Amino acid sequence: MNNLSLAVHFFAQIAVILLCCRLVGLVASRLGQPQVVAEMITGVLLGPSFFGLLAPEIQEWIFPWDRTQQTRDTQSYLFPASQLGLALYMFVVGMEFRVDIVGKTLKSSIAVSLAGIFFPFLLGALLSWLFWHYTSLFPAGTSMVEAALFLGASMCITAFPMLARIIHYKGLAGTAMGTIAIGAGALDDAFAWGLLAVVLASFDENWMLAVRGIGGAALYAACALGLVRPLLRRYQRLLVAEGNVTESGLVVALALMSLGAWFTDSIGLHAVFGAFMMGAAMPRGVITRGLISRIEPLAVALLLPLFFTYSGLNTKIGLLNSPLLWLMALAVLLVAAVGKGLGCWFAAYSTGLSNRDAMGIGLLMNARGLMELIIINIGLQRGIISEELFAMLVIMAIITTLMASPLFERTCRGQGVLKES
Repeated sequence: MNNLSLAVHFFAQIAVILLCCRLVGLVASRLGQPQVVAEMITGVLLGPSFFGLLAPEIQEWIFPWDRTQQTRDTQSYLFPASQLGLALYMFVVGMEFRVDIVGKTLKSSIAVSLAGIFFPFLLGALLSWLFWHYTSLFPAGTSMVEAALFLGASMCITAFPMLARIIHYKGLAGTAMGTIAIGAGALDDAFAWGLLAVVLASFDENWMLAVRGIGGAALYAACALGLVRPLLRRYQRLLVAEGNVTESGLVVALALMSLGAWFTDSIGLHAVFGAFMMGAAMPRGVITRGLISRIEPLAVALLLPLFFTYSGLNTKIGLLNSPLLWLMALAVLLVAAVGKGLGCWFAAYSTGLSNRDAMGIGLLMNARGLMELIIINIGLQRGIISEELFAMLVIMAIITTLMASPLFERTCRGQGVLKES
């Protein structure tokens, strides 16, 4: 396919993706679901599991398949565009992150994070033992330890960007509950990505990959918060004019975000962590308000839905074609929901939060969607998991995310969460 044809298809894809996301969003909003959940469902609906079954010729025309390379022709441009959307959105999330509240709720955030890691990881590792010994859900090249680490990491995931959007949608941004959930979700995902680095290092028989990923992340965080943030504060006047961010200030911020995303991606983590940390390093006040107002509409409305569609193109739910496979999918769902939800509730309640607040945090932490899709896409691409297990994990990600918002609304409606000043 030549460059002109690629451009024609890309614009057609954008139109289809955005319109479908909004149509599904209208239905989702009536059911109390945020737009992000609609985008996640739309991604799967546009893939081979639904659109490809109803109208295979039209679906293949919009999202062409290269039979020679056994990949989507769209990968060369849809994938980078989707990654840019993720990075920009996480940059905004980082700028909205309330470090001051994290300091006040540090004990609860750490406790919730540890519980949100330990319980689902333990249950996921036990489930992987059954799958590895008695099924073919893990390819022959995946060892038992790699299977346990990968499935355990998949269960630990809290969809950090997804959680942020649900918290924003529910009006919890800046509250103690919302900040504890965001802080714990960030720690959980950092741990899960560290586990993924270990799995990939073991898979490639190169342990320097894990050392580089984990050590590089710590070094990057120290530089972003200890070096970049003070410099930006010191020279803030050069980035602001007449009470707003200048064009030069916007360019500098986007360049720093891109460098951060590039660095964390190059060391084996994901670009979203570099973008988030650089957002957290931005000086609060005029700069963050100006940057958010310019970046967020484009990232949320245009670029972020592209990721969900890209991931949905790899999801083949039709592979789960027997009662036994669907029973395994149910086991994955139960292990994920129970391990994460009850573990986080117990930790939050044990650190002094009310039962309602603790239950709210447990429900919010069960939203896995976006980061789950990222990590399992890597597992599928690297041959760590089968397409069947990939489909099961996609279903788990969708259902746990779908559950989070309505269950939270039913459990915590009218509780009057106090907003920190």
